[in-house]
Amino acid sequence: MSSLQGKFGVVFGVANKRSIAWAIAQAWKREGATLAFTYQGERLKENVEELAGTFGADTLILPCDVTRDEDIASVFTKVGEKFGRLDLVLHSVAYAPREALEGDFLNTTRDAFKVAHDVSAYSLVGIARDAAPLMTNGGSIIAMSYYGAEKVIPHYNVMGVAKASLEASTRYLAYSLGERKIRVNCISAGPMNTLAARGIAGFGDMLKHYEAHAPLKRNVLPDELGATGAFLASDGAAAITGQVLYVDAGYQIMGM
Repeated sequence: MSSLQGKFGVVFGVANKRSIAWAIAQAWKREGATLAFTYQGERLKENVEELAGTFGADTLILPCDVTRDEDIASVFTKVGEKFGRLDLVLHSVAYAPREALEGDFLNTTRDAFKVAHDVSAYSLVGIARDAAPLMTNGGSIIAMSYYGAEKVIPHYNVMGVAKASLEASTRYLAYSLGERKIRVNCISAGPMNTLAARGIAGFGDMLKHYEAHAPLKRNVLPDELGATGAFLASDGAAAITGQVLYVDAGYQIMGM
């Protein structure tokens, strides 16, 4: 029997076939989970419908602007109506204005700071709060982070600060939800050629730097992130919560 057989999950953050969220969703599906998907705005609707449709014509696909509490609540109401309960949630959502990912962090505007934290960090709190009542048998909530939460990555700027907030929120949510047997963890992925990453100035140089300096002398692959997501969702990770798991070919351990 697959490790996620009979589990129900909802995936936030698929943009296209290169999305980390899609790699994890595919791994969850292979392990037996039944999934619902959300999309942000009409621009991404067609992409998500095409990808999610490969999981079956009846796959639930819902709009969700994570800066709107009513949108988040609507997603979980409809997920509850279709599945009856929930076991898995993937939060792979982040945003900062493009101009905030260029130049000097000192020049970050108040508005850019607000929106980066609202979309990239607070949304995890809102999603967890509305998911928890459906997780009657416990469950696993996974968020996506990056090394820029811990160390300075040039041009990552306010997104690094928002990811630090996301990681701290993960720990506090793990504490809040632990008695309900709901685990909350982060995967800190090495750089991937995703839609979001291409908005970071100098991203190509970042990929080359990781490949040169990581102990494994390469960058992480989508399937490897999918496998990690499947592990954290499974009973094999039943005692793991509040953690940031680095999947970056070992880059995080290096000092120089």
